[in-house]
Amino acid sequence: MSSIPSFTGDASPYGGGDPYADYRTADFPFTQYADLADRRLGAGVIAANDEFFAERENLLKPEAAEFDPEHFGHKGKIMDGWETRRRRGISAQQPHPTEDDHDWALVRLGAPGVVRGIVVDTAHFRGNYPQAVSVEAASVAGSPSPEELLADDVKWTTLVPRTAVGGHAANGFAVDVEQRFTHLRVNQHPDGGIARLRVHGEVAPDPAWLGVLGTFDLAALENGGQVEDASDRFYSPATNTIQPGRSRKMDDGWETRRRRDKGNDWIRYGLVAESEIRAVEIDTAYLKGNSAGWAALSVAAEGSDDWTEILPRTRLQPDTNHRFVLDTPAVGSRVRIDIYPDGGISRLRLFGSLTDAGTARLTARHQELGG
Repeated sequence: MSSIPSFTGDASPYGGGDPYADYRTADFPFTQYADLADRRLGAGVIAANDEFFAERENLLKPEAAEFDPEHFGHKGKIMDGWETRRRRGISAQQPHPTEDDHDWALVRLGAPGVVRGIVVDTAHFRGNYPQAVSVEAASVAGSPSPEELLADDVKWTTLVPRTAVGGHAANGFAVDVEQRFTHLRVNQHPDGGIARLRVHGEVAPDPAWLGVLGTFDLAALENGGQVEDASDRFYSPATNTIQPGRSRKMDDGWETRRRRDKGNDWIRYGLVAESEIRAVEIDTAYLKGNSAGWAALSVAAEGSDDWTEILPRTRLQPDTNHRFVLDTPAVGSRVRIDIYPDGGISRLRLFGSLTDAGTARLTARHQELGG
């Protein structure tokens, strides 16, 4: 973790103006991966030992934490994060918490996966952030209750050892544990507040579940699809196009800046595994004066840039879901959508099933990750 910037110590007291003016952050290399703790994927903070000042659910709110210096309630200052009360010792002779005292929260990942990096964001917690944090992970099948997760027979693996953090800062940690996890336990030592938690990684779906489904969305983030690259991310991330559900507003899709050349924009996807694509949806919901004018789709084998067109350049309408049935099923592991000349789409759905080779590879990977 030596290459990851770190922050320790208090931030200056809020002095007015933009509360983010002195916020400490960095570009972390693992943020290219999807957030496995995204509420849109079904993530949740299912339990915490204490949330006296601010609710645990705030940890996974998608937007940046807000700060209102005048916002107080019956229990004190209301913060946009998870904040516990101050810990105390056991007596007047021992007024301080012990070295082992800490608060914790249990997080259900929205999609099981391999964690590549974690951000523990203490935005606006300037003098009331934890002295240190640690993060553990477990893999538990089904929908376990908090009590089941806290049982003695559950194995927890350390992803982030106890590490000092800074106040009003994005504290990033690279993770190098090649296992599939379903839940996290976030610990703050001994107490304090955390504004946001981001868990970046790769979705690792259950091949047995996908096999029972048969036909499913091969590019969907929740099923193991991912964005490999995109020509432009100016207004919104390309990963939005494979999020669950329909887009609900313009910035919930992918929109590029206006082109002033004769080129075009594109997104390149990795499918869950080698698949047979039979039907396509290209949705431009809420993109009305800025939707792509035309789109084309191509497919390639894993590791190959030999692209075969499966949907020729086709006119798109604004704020419309377009459906296409392919004349011949297309087989591949990678897909590229080209839009002309610029603009955006809200969602791309690729319906089909895994090939025998894709199923075998996904099953082997699942076993390698401890599934």
